[in-house]
Amino acid sequence: MEASDIGLKKIIRSHGNGSAMRVSAAGWLYDSIERTREVARATANVTHNHPEGIKGAEATASAIYMARNGSSKEEIKEYIEREFHYDLSRTLDNIRPYYHHVESCQETVPEAIIAFLESKDFEDAVRNAVSLGGDTDTLGAITGSIAEAFYGIPAVLIAECKSRIDKGLMTDVLDEFDHVLGSRSVDTYSDEVDETQANQMIEAAIDKYY
Repeated sequence: MEASDIGLKKIIRSHGNGSAMRVSAAGWLYDSIERTREVARATANVTHNHPEGIKGAEATASAIYMARNGSSKEEIKEYIEREFHYDLSRTLDNIRPYYHHVESCQETVPEAIIAFLESKDFEDAVRNAVSLGGDTDTLGAITGSIAEAFYGIPAVLIAECKSRIDKGLMTDVLDEFDHVLGSRSVDTYSDEVDETQANQMIEAAIDKYY
């Protein structure tokens, strides 16, 4: 086996939290939780096909799907615990004393979900995640993606964040995603989205992968 093959095998088997950090779009694009989970698995499989890597992506996408479709925090908590066997009974105060920088899904995703569950608005959710320390950018990304679907994001925060992103491909992608969905605000999100347009890029990627 070539050295490059060994390196690829290590990447493919990863249970790192990157699969959950990048999966949020899957939580917005589909009209059933079953399809949402299927696509989440596909996005993880490319680089994180360890069972924990796949589970982290599915759990995150499922929480986003439920949040944007009106589920309560208790319903989200019960579903995630039942389907993915994460312990969400802990509190942030329980977690902080021993939490450290860790890059695995199994030690990031449940903590990120708890940060959302204890929050009172979008900003509070992200602050909760960052307060744990460790891999804070990933925690914030996962928690924030669920909180956005549940609360929406204040316009002032959206404007501030966009002002800090270089104009170009990234802003174009964000603008197009918002345009396709109509809006990602929970107050204005419409189920009457052009599903063909919204899904064509990710469906093509899944077909190519398989």
